[in-house]
Amino acid sequence: MQEVADGKITEEQRLANIRERIGSPLSIRKELDVFVNIRDTLNELDSIERLFKVRREVIVNVQGLFRGHDLAHTGGDKSAESFGKFHAEFNIYHQWISKLRELAGETHHSISGLLDLKQKEANVSEARSANEQALAAQRQERTILIFTIITIIFLPLYFLTSRFGVNARELTGASSGISSLQVALYTGTVAAGIFSLCFLLAFNKVVRELLLETLNFLLLTLTTFWAMFVTSVGVRRGYKEIRAPTSRSRLEALPPQPRLAMLSAFTARPLVELKQRDRSKIESLLAYGNRLLVGLNTGCLRIYLVNEPIDEPKGQDGVSTSDERAESQSQPRPVDLLREEDKFSRRPIQQLAIIKEANILIALTDNHVSIYDLQTYALQEQLTKTKGVSTFAVTSDIIKDPVTEIPSIVSRLAVAAKRKILLWSWQDSELATQTVEMTLPASARSLTWATATKLVAGMDSGFVMVDTETQEIVDILAPGTVGGAPGQAGVRFGGAGVAGMSYMGIGSWAPKPLATRLTKTDLLLAKDINTLFIDSEGNPLERRQIPWSTAPEAIGYSYPYMLALHSNSKGTLEIRNPETLSLLQSVSVTNATHLHVPQPNVSLAHAGKGFLVASDRCIWRMCALDYDSQIDELVAKGQLDEAISLLNMLEEVLLKDKDGRLREIKMLKAQNLFDRRRFRDALDLFTEVSAPPERVIALYPNVIAGDLAVSEDNREDDIASDPDNTDGHTNGDSVDKVEESRPSIDEQRTLAARFKAATKSADSDTSSIRSSKRGLLNEDNDALSVKGKHTETLPIDRPLEGKELKDAVTELCSFLAQTRVQLQRYLNPDGTLKAPARAAQESQNGQSKAAFESLLVAPAPAAGDEDREQKLRETAKLVDTTLFRSYMLARPSLAGSLFRIPNFCDPDVVNEKLLENGRFNDLVDFFHGKKLHQQALELLKKFGQAEGEDEAAPGLHGPRRTVGYLQNLPPELIDLILSSAEWPLKDDPDLGMEIFLADTENAESLPRDRVIDFLQDLDSKLAVRYLEHIIYELNDLTPEYHQRLVNLYLERLKWSEDGQSNFEDDASRSDWRERTLSFLRASDNYSKVRVLSQLPRDDPDYYEARAIVLSKMGQHKQALEIYVFKLEDFAKAEEYCNYVHMSENLQNPETKGAEYVPIAGSEERKPSIYHTLLSLYLTPPQPHKPNWPPALDLLSKHGSRLPASSTLDIIPSTLPVKELEDYFRGQMRAANSVVNEGRVVTGLWKNQVVAAQAVLLLGDGRLGGNGGRNRKVIIDEERLCGACHKRLGGSVIEVLPDNSVIHLGCANRMQRTATGISPLRKTAWE
Repeated sequence: MQEVADGKITEEQRLANIRERIGSPLSIRKELDVFVNIRDTLNELDSIERLFKVRREVIVNVQGLFRGHDLAHTGGDKSAESFGKFHAEFNIYHQWISKLRELAGETHHSISGLLDLKQKEANVSEARSANEQALAAQRQERTILIFTIITIIFLPLYFLTSRFGVNARELTGASSGISSLQVALYTGTVAAGIFSLCFLLAFNKVVRELLLETLNFLLLTLTTFWAMFVTSVGVRRGYKEIRAPTSRSRLEALPPQPRLAMLSAFTARPLVELKQRDRSKIESLLAYGNRLLVGLNTGCLRIYLVNEPIDEPKGQDGVSTSDERAESQSQPRPVDLLREEDKFSRRPIQQLAIIKEANILIALTDNHVSIYDLQTYALQEQLTKTKGVSTFAVTSDIIKDPVTEIPSIVSRLAVAAKRKILLWSWQDSELATQTVEMTLPASARSLTWATATKLVAGMDSGFVMVDTETQEIVDILAPGTVGGAPGQAGVRFGGAGVAGMSYMGIGSWAPKPLATRLTKTDLLLAKDINTLFIDSEGNPLERRQIPWSTAPEAIGYSYPYMLALHSNSKGTLEIRNPETLSLLQSVSVTNATHLHVPQPNVSLAHAGKGFLVASDRCIWRMCALDYDSQIDELVAKGQLDEAISLLNMLEEVLLKDKDGRLREIKMLKAQNLFDRRRFRDALDLFTEVSAPPERVIALYPNVIAGDLAVSEDNREDDIASDPDNTDGHTNGDSVDKVEESRPSIDEQRTLAARFKAATKSADSDTSSIRSSKRGLLNEDNDALSVKGKHTETLPIDRPLEGKELKDAVTELCSFLAQTRVQLQRYLNPDGTLKAPARAAQESQNGQSKAAFESLLVAPAPAAGDEDREQKLRETAKLVDTTLFRSYMLARPSLAGSLFRIPNFCDPDVVNEKLLENGRFNDLVDFFHGKKLHQQALELLKKFGQAEGEDEAAPGLHGPRRTVGYLQNLPPELIDLILSSAEWPLKDDPDLGMEIFLADTENAESLPRDRVIDFLQDLDSKLAVRYLEHIIYELNDLTPEYHQRLVNLYLERLKWSEDGQSNFEDDASRSDWRERTLSFLRASDNYSKVRVLSQLPRDDPDYYEARAIVLSKMGQHKQALEIYVFKLEDFAKAEEYCNYVHMSENLQNPETKGAEYVPIAGSEERKPSIYHTLLSLYLTPPQPHKPNWPPALDLLSKHGSRLPASSTLDIIPSTLPVKELEDYFRGQMRAANSVVNEGRVVTGLWKNQVVAAQAVLLLGDGRLGGNGGRNRKVIIDEERLCGACHKRLGGSVIEVLPDNSVIHLGCANRMQRTATGISPLRKTAWE
């Protein structure tokens, strides 16, 4: 302000600066953010306060519990006092929360007031803006008036100039030429005609509408001729090349059929017709139960009794003809006049409604809303506040009380009076005393309840959503205004624009804003020809506008259809699908202006009850066919999208087999998509509905479908034999076929042909002329979806081949793969059921049940489990065989992967196809998967034994592939394995032995007796190799196999009768002998006696083998005699003794380390093996002589293991003592070792005892560890017993090893029960 006074800035600049700081004065974004935050804070504080209340009750209860019991010995008084202190602190915190709650509430109220002030300021600003627009319009009108005056002044001058410019005879003086009378006659006639036409167009609404319809008809005719021309030359996607019609396109050559409506579901039957002498007009009507109330312009109210409707024949347009009505005059009348209230009102009755729970009738008449008794129709009250009322709306809902949760019926009456909305409420037939008033930005012309508490108000300036509880008014914005540029104000839907301005001050007719509920959550708003779909909160939905050519007079919703009444010169009722917005039926109702749908119109309670349409003189009841017939009619006319949409909207209780019909119609749609080469969409839809595989496969040519393929001749016969194909209609036979859950293949073909013929003449009335042209030239429009406008009507009849066939087969692969997954739920890989078919069927929901039935090939109605199993196997065979054909055509590389998994392919088809294409590797894999091993092995043998590699199958040459195949065969096929393994073993023994030696479960599980016999017949070396594998690698301890291996070893070592060796050289023989000796040493499972009998006594090659066998028999002396006297190998003899000595120590661990034996005073249990060897050296049998060098060497090395008493007895007395020096030194060293070892052990035991005593007395020294006996515990007044949780006080206690303290009595009780404490004490203290 000081800056303004000083002249530094102007007042406007100061205000602009303030606006920059605080933003737009009408913007409520910041206030809304604060409002939301405050509301969240209030919710949190309320939650905390409820939590405080609950905890206060808990504290009070606990405090009373302490005071009411005698717990003095446990400190009850003190605990109660503590609870009291805590309770006091708790109250302080509770008071703080309450204060915060009050402050938040005040802030919430203040912000609400601020928002209200801003709303009022916005209203003032809007009024100011409207005033400015009116002034601008006035200025424009003044300017136009000036131009008009100037035109009026100069118009006579123009006329005189034109008049004297004509070369008339009177002006030129010529004897010939046109006269002035002729000029006046010509110009006057033309001018009069033009002026008359202009005046009619300007002031006659009927002429304007007639001219508009004529123009539309001409434009539609031109468009139709253009479409016929485009269709005849085959224009597709920018005019493809012209192709001549073939014999399969006979239907296309037929003349075009007239366009028919999609549906003829509704029939208009006259209900009430005013007599000719009756001059009154119908102003309003109301239907409830079997009563019909009609309000007239004279203020008279007529009450009719509505009789049950009787089926009557209907005309072509859905309206009963006059002849038909004359024939039905003998039937009972549709209504009976019960009473007539002549003095119901002095003015026309403009609107009627009832609140049944309160037993009242509400009427809009005499510029007021009045309440009447529903039984006597006597006036109860005239609502004086409703003066100037334009409309009202009534709703009744069941609402639960927020406190008691008791449901009650709440009815509300909303009245629009000028710019106010007045609200009255009834709860359980009792009128509330309070009346709510709300102010709108403009006068409301229509009211529609969106929910129990929200209603939509339609004004000339747009629509608003009114919340009757919070009294909040929110603009319903048109799409595209939300999220606009900052500072840009939103525009209400239906607001006045440039088109609403007048010309020269003459006000134009403004259409009434209309609204209706479609479902429980969606509403439709209409202004002129513009529409908007919103939800119950007022948010716009992303849906296209309804293609109305003229503004409707009234709109409504009769489950499940959307209604629009157009009051042109003829009068038309449009019935549309609320999802696709397609025009399903147009019913001609002459001069109809009123549309009434009895409540509730969005639920099943209204299904099939019809609705009312009225003109000034007549009321029609729209009677509907049953929904099954409507679906049949849509399908018969090829409108599959509409049928699917209608089925999705209808509840299951209104239809017969809804899921089955929906599934069948979707399959028909998918078949139509397939015929138009939209393969992906078609197969996706087939997959969605779990279509029968044979039905899908039958759509493909013979190369894919095989016997299921439909030939072109059969298709032509199906089309030609269809009698409905001549006039574009479909009789009831096809509808019956749709109802069948699983028609046969022939029935499906006929049904598909009829559908194809029907769709060629069917079309939708929803698209405009421009969109119709675009639809003819563009096949990829959105009308082909399940929820689209209509079904494309130009299927392609040329054969499926080339790239199109590959594309179709590629999509078929995905469908068949999904079908295989479904089959795996019921079939095992071997073809048996995983569970009984009925149990598997009943365990799924209804859709899965249909999916299960779809997998059966031609299921019988009462088929058993065995029959179903057989049919499932047939389906699996069909699916896998077709998938194989598809892979071979579109993706040959994937065919092999199909054979490596369990499959049900037809072997004959696969064999023929793979041989034809030279895919022998895949054929082998297929034979293996189908367990046709004999054929596979024969094929492998054929290619494996060929002289050279085959170019078609280079990987099959040689035995490697056969060996790999045999390795994968189970042991049960041992005969086949052995018969097929012969040629690989002969061709490559090392590779062939991998059949039996591979590290696989199959190789290890083969019958070993059979394998050994087979290999031994072929080659003993192969048998030896196999026996060594199972003994050494597989650790087989069977004595028979060990004995057979020994026999094979020895058999090959023997010389032949002619003195020839079985080995190529001595090295091979020596190596074989070492293998034999190693096995004799390592194995204990052969027969020693049998082997010993096979070993020659005098053959040097078998000396060592005999020694090993004798050793295994325990004949150590005889074994040592062979080493000492026959082999004369003293090193091996000593090594043998070492081995025997170590073996005895392992068998008797107590003798280990006790090798020293005192010289005297000891008794020997038995002589050691070294003693036996020493005796053989010193006292050999005849004719051998003593051998001193090895004997002395043995005494020096193993003297400690030879007892002195027995050893010295066999040493000759002539031997010098010096030679025994090493022996005696070893004896003394061994004795010293024993003594020293005893001393060390004794010291270790002493150290262990000392450590244990230290731990017992002093503890382990760790923090928190075992303190031993040198530990202490602190007992205070608050310490409790670990067992009973009572105070210890001065009681006798017991300290546990973990320093926990309990009463002695508790310890005794626990010790008696032998749980927990006693074992712990014993472990810690012993």
